[in-house]
Amino acid sequence: MENPKSSSALENKKANSRGIQSVEVGGKLLQALVASGQGMALKDLAQAAGMSPAKAHPYLVSFGKLGLITQDASSGQYGLGTLALQLGLIALKQVDPVRLAINALPQLALDLGCTVCVAVWGEHAPVIVRVEEAPTAVRVAMRHGTPASIRHTGTGKVFAAYWPRQDIEQALKAQGQGGALDDPAFAKELAQVRKNGLSVVKGELLLGINAMAVPVFDGQGRLVMAIAALAPSALLDLDPKGKPASLLKAAAKALSESLGAT
Repeated sequence: MENPKSSSALENKKANSRGIQSVEVGGKLLQALVASGQGMALKDLAQAAGMSPAKAHPYLVSFGKLGLITQDASSGQYGLGTLALQLGLIALKQVDPVRLAINALPQLALDLGCTVCVAVWGEHAPVIVRVEEAPTAVRVAMRHGTPASIRHTGTGKVFAAYWPRQDIEQALKAQGQGGALDDPAFAKELAQVRKNGLSVVKGELLLGINAMAVPVFDGQGRLVMAIAALAPSALLDLDPKGKPASLLKAAAKALSESLGAT
């Protein structure tokens, strides 16, 4: 015999998840504009949203009245409107990057099987603000509030690659590494970080410890933080195309997108 309470709960759940199909269909046009990142002609926009121009046009008219989209008078191309921009700015103001990263760390540590941490720029250097220990008996001990070496850590190299040069030079000088940015070998490392979107370190600061770090950007393309993974060398593959690198990059990409990066 069916439980009346269970049946009622299921019906309520379905009712709460029921949406308005026309809104979802029209929303595909907005998603297509966001994905494009530039103005689009009606034909191209409709095709990207998976509908005919005749079907797309009424949605665009309504979106235009709301300020969600705008149409260029000379080219006829559609782009995001003032309301869409305002919504985006307000959403970004409501986002706490560190909180988002902290929420993602436990699962990332579990997936990687090693210690992971988040670092932001402090007063004079990158500073570790959160550590999630490895879900294994063998782990690398780290502490919150620890400044990262610019020259010899994955986190430091990520900041050296993307942070303003003047700040990095001052940090290197304070860490006894003044002039490191002019070292051809270090410059080559940083170029590789920018190419791969990934920094790797093999036993530089601590013998037998591997590390890799990835950058997280905001909607203006500015570095916000670095996420790093650390483990004994036998437990962390440093291949830029390996599974650990892929997992770290995916986490950084998701966080960057949450902060408005495309």
